[in-house]
Amino acid sequence: MIEVYSWATPNGHKVHIMLEECGVPYRAIPVDIGSGDQFKHEFLAISPNNKIPAIVDPDGPDGRPISLFESGAILLYLAGKTGRFLPQGTREKYEVLQWLMFQMGGVGPMLGQAHHFRIYAPQKIDYAIERYTNEARRLYGVMDKRLANSRYLGGSEYSIADIAVYPWLRSWKNQGISWNDFPHLKGWFDEIGKRPAVMRGVEVLADRRKPITGDKEREILFGSEQYKRH
Repeated sequence: MIEVYSWATPNGHKVHIMLEECGVPYRAIPVDIGSGDQFKHEFLAISPNNKIPAIVDPDGPDGRPISLFESGAILLYLAGKTGRFLPQGTREKYEVLQWLMFQMGGVGPMLGQAHHFRIYAPQKIDYAIERYTNEARRLYGVMDKRLANSRYLGGSEYSIADIAVYPWLRSWKNQGISWNDFPHLKGWFDEIGKRPAVMRGVEVLADRRKPITGDKEREILFGSEQYKRH
C-alpha cells in the first residue's frame, strides 16, 4: 500500500485524484502544514523541500521501496506504475507532458501567488494583486483557447495533465476569475468535477483543513519559519 504524506491542497489533491482514478490502494498520512508538520525530520527525509505531497511505495520499480516528492514527478511515477493516463505513443505522450509542465511551471506557481496576495498577504499590495490576477486570467485564457479545439488539455483522452490542473481551478473565485470569460474551460471544469474518482480525491483530508487565520500559521507558511535550516 502506498503511503501518501499530504494535505488538502491543490498539489495534494492531484495525487489523491490519481490514486483514486487508478484504483491503487493507499493510506493518506496528514501533514498539517499550518502547524509545521512539514518541518519534522521524518517528513524532510522523504521531502527535502518541505512541501507536500510525498509518497512512499514499498513496491518500487525494482521491488524495493521508493520515496518521491514533487507532485508532477509522483503523477508520472503512478502513470508509469499503472500504465494509465499517459499515452504510450511518442507524439501523444509529449502532448500531455507539455501541459503537465504548463501546470507545474505556470498554473500552480502563478495561481498560488494570486491566491496569496489576494487572500493571505498581511498587507494588500495593489501592484502584486494586479500582477498575479492578470497572470491568472492570462493562464485561464490559454487553457480556454486550447479547450476550444481539444476535449482535454493533453488531447482527446483524459490524462495526468487534466488531473494536475483541475484542483488549482477550484479556487477560481479567490483568483479573481469570472467563468463567463472562459466558457470552454468552464465546460471542461464541470466535466472533470463530475468524475467519481475526482469527487473522492478532493475529499481526502478535507475535513482536517482549517482556514488560515492566525499570525502563527502565517509565520509557519509564509514567514521566517520557511527559511530556517531544519
